[in-house]
Amino acid sequence: MSISDLAWFKSSYSSGGDGDCVEVAITRREPEAAEVVHVRDSKDRHGPRLTLSPTAWHRFVSYAART
Repeated sequence: MSISDLAWFKSSYSSGGDGDCVEVAITRREPEAAEVVHVRDSKDRHGPRLTLSPTAWHRFVSYAART
């Protein structure tokens, strides 16, 4: 699967009006491999993207929820 084929989604808490959102897509590189979490800025869909392990994504979301 190429990056352009990813199914991106935003949080249900996102109103979609202000554009201050991140979009996320989840893939597996191989059938037995761990999931990979892709993150991008919804305002710049062709800009840089982060690729995180599920553990790193969970830690980020937990931190963001506390601040």
